[in-house]
Amino acid sequence: MSPSAANGVNGASAAQANKSSMPQFIGAIDQGTTSSRFLIFDEAGNVVSSKNIEFSQYYPQPGWHEHDPIEIVSSVEQCIDGAVESFLGQGHDLSSLKAVGITNQRETTVVWDKITGEPLYNAIVWTDTRSADLARSLKQRLGSKEVSDICGLPISTYPSVSKLLWLLENVEKVQEARRQGRLVFGTVDTWLVYKLNGGTERNVFVSDPTNASRTMFMNLEKLQYDDRLRDFFRLEDLELPKIVRSSDLKAYGSLAGTKLKGTRITGCLGDQSAAMVGQKAFYPGLAKNTYGTGCFLLYNVGEKPVMSTHGLLATVAFDFGDEPGQRMYALEGSIAVAGSSVKFLVNRLGLAGKSSEISALAETVEDNGGCVFVTAFSGLFAPYWIDDARGTVFGVTAYTEKGHIARATLEATCFQTRAILDAMKKDSGKALTELAVDGGMCNSDLTMQTQADIIGIPVSRPAMRETTALGAAIAAGLAIGVWKTFDDLKGINSEGKTMFTPRIKEETRQYRYGRWQKAVEMSKGWLGEATTKL
Repeated sequence: MSPSAANGVNGASAAQANKSSMPQFIGAIDQGTTSSRFLIFDEAGNVVSSKNIEFSQYYPQPGWHEHDPIEIVSSVEQCIDGAVESFLGQGHDLSSLKAVGITNQRETTVVWDKITGEPLYNAIVWTDTRSADLARSLKQRLGSKEVSDICGLPISTYPSVSKLLWLLENVEKVQEARRQGRLVFGTVDTWLVYKLNGGTERNVFVSDPTNASRTMFMNLEKLQYDDRLRDFFRLEDLELPKIVRSSDLKAYGSLAGTKLKGTRITGCLGDQSAAMVGQKAFYPGLAKNTYGTGCFLLYNVGEKPVMSTHGLLATVAFDFGDEPGQRMYALEGSIAVAGSSVKFLVNRLGLAGKSSEISALAETVEDNGGCVFVTAFSGLFAPYWIDDARGTVFGVTAYTEKGHIARATLEATCFQTRAILDAMKKDSGKALTELAVDGGMCNSDLTMQTQADIIGIPVSRPAMRETTALGAAIAAGLAIGVWKTFDDLKGINSEGKTMFTPRIKEETRQYRYGRWQKAVEMSKGWLGEATTKL
């Protein structure tokens, strides 16, 4: 509206003022490794409604981890309808929910038929290690050393490309779809946007840079697919989603179904970048650590990527536009197993009835009783990148009891976080003075105190810990003007923080960390020739 039009009609001006005073809400799809959620936030960043659904986990063989792509979509749709029903029950108007953002598990790989829109195989989850032999072969290929310099990721089982190559080598339906030009590949964000828009009906086929950067196809600096990478992986013919900004008014389309049919999708961020945005780490030098299924520490390095020489990943923090400060990069330390180790103690070993009881079990003992648990269920990720490590408990004696195992399990994530922080200091030349945390495991005071003790700096935990979903809501809200600048977000989720400060002596800290490093060295090599089935 022009200034003259705004001032020309008193009635129109009054109507505009009344409209701007109406409450506005943003929805956030949070599609994680073990559950899908939909949360509705108000302009102050408060959760006013939410719905969570856990979905099936498939482990066909040791080291394999799969999801049903159709169940992923249906769980999201059920969550949307459940949260909206509660939202309406509170007396809110559906028209006040202005847009939806998406955050998702990142490297998990989906392939589908672009003619029918149906998946060709289960989604291969980011934790899956079936491509270990393939990754080792790729490392021997000419040009492998230059790959990480372009995309910021090391060749391993972690990125999407190794999972895709496994599918192309082992699944006939995928091979046939490629021969017929029907094969489509995407990470979970692409799959969700495609299906939520109605699939083949609209054929919305996009990905944002925080997700596209996890495939090993994207040039990290240019935010475009790189022909050298496609040539290296021999996937020149593969159809890839268009890379669009993390916050965009039109690129992600709108919901074709659910009770929010017609609502625009205006933001998308991979889960760890979303948590970074939710923690408001918009500026260089700020960092966050998310303790979810895995654990991911991201450090904002500014407007140019920093390629790690100490075992970390270079990634996109967020891409909100071309203006200064609107596109940021991060160094990332990725830990494959965090909250999933707690679920392991519950679901596989039966040490407690539910995950929330593990911290209490750990508090029944004063320390780990000499136990160190290297939770390398999927190998060790950053900063080690040891594909052939496996979960190993050291120091077990007749004295060991359940509480010691529980405490050693919680400590494993804290030790790996310390290793990542050490690597980040070497890469960036700066040491953190405080660590912002979120995710399910940070609900445990014991774990957060242990974390502060092991890293030797304060740990800051927000009162509202749904920061991953909040980040997706912020991306969507920025696109439609609910928030216009980062300054508008200063007051969001800033009240009621808990600070955990170190309580142990430096020599104790170094001794405990030294034992962890020794255990890591001893956990190597479990997937060598000696483990071949006879």
